[in-house]
Amino acid sequence: MSSITMVTKNFYSLLVLLVLTVSCQEKENQFFVIQGEAQGSTYSVKYIANEELVTKNQVDSLLLAFDMSLSTYRPDSKISKLNAGDSTIIVDGMFVETFKASSQIFNETNGLFDPTIGVLVNAYGFGPNHERKELNQLQIDSLLQYVGFDKVKLNANKTISKLHTATYFDFNAIAQGYSVDVVIDFFKSKGIENAIVEIGGELYALGKNTIDDKNWIVGIDDPLQFKSERELIATVRLENLGMATSGNYRKVVTDSITGEKFVHTINPKTGKPQKSNVLSATVLTSTCKMADGYATAFMVMDLEQSKVFIKQHPDLYVMIMYADQNNEMQRFTSENFNQLLNE
Repeated sequence: MSSITMVTKNFYSLLVLLVLTVSCQEKENQFFVIQGEAQGSTYSVKYIANEELVTKNQVDSLLLAFDMSLSTYRPDSKISKLNAGDSTIIVDGMFVETFKASSQIFNETNGLFDPTIGVLVNAYGFGPNHERKELNQLQIDSLLQYVGFDKVKLNANKTISKLHTATYFDFNAIAQGYSVDVVIDFFKSKGIENAIVEIGGELYALGKNTIDDKNWIVGIDDPLQFKSERELIATVRLENLGMATSGNYRKVVTDSITGEKFVHTINPKTGKPQKSNVLSATVLTSTCKMADGYATAFMVMDLEQSKVFIKQHPDLYVMIMYADQNNEMQRFTSENFNQLLNE
């Protein structure tokens, strides 16, 4: 063998060895953080990967598509067009998923969770126009005829039928939680296995915090805190769970005479704001949309109703904050919730 052939062979052997060595040196995993604004609030996502797999533009585009389907604050969204009386609108997959989840919780709570409560939400000034009205019983009764998720139907061709054209969809009690699930599903499609997504306070913890070798740790706010404060009443360890908290945070009313603390939540059965000593409800379950919906339902139920419901749904991890007879804040937790507490 000539010396030239030997040199050439040795060169290529060295080149192959170099390529193998470089390819084996994988990039280390790191945190990638994306923050922005959405749904009149903010969002923050954190995922673990060895390279950038999702960009802010992708998240923003996804949340814009979500708003174009389900935001009552956009006059050009599908839900706004439906509310305006357009029965020809063909809804998308996000609307269908929200409709089906809402129907399930409506049936399970005997109508205490009802996204057709929109006419009352608007009348009391909590809707997009913020035009508050003082309603008498006759007016409330008149509006109640348009309320009832059993009065609307999702058709096979993805159009929506309403018994009354004036029925107004308002999925705000479940949609924000579902928007978290939509982002999580997108992350999964990109091969991301460990992430935490938070939108307007609702969140989902996917996998673990593998950088620090622990579960994702999340804090729960004190419902009686002032806006300038950030006090936590608990921290929980999450893995593949959605979490949502419902309650008039920082909107707790104190009776000027008795000093009693309570919140007002519109009851879809009576059409009236319901005075309740339940200050907040935090729910964790397999999806954020269901956590969001159930948390809203617990704000309408009284505490004893909620306790019965929770026993019947062991897949829910629940903490309810309420004011007792002495006006002291108390905590009720399901047994499985206590297992998540980060002591």
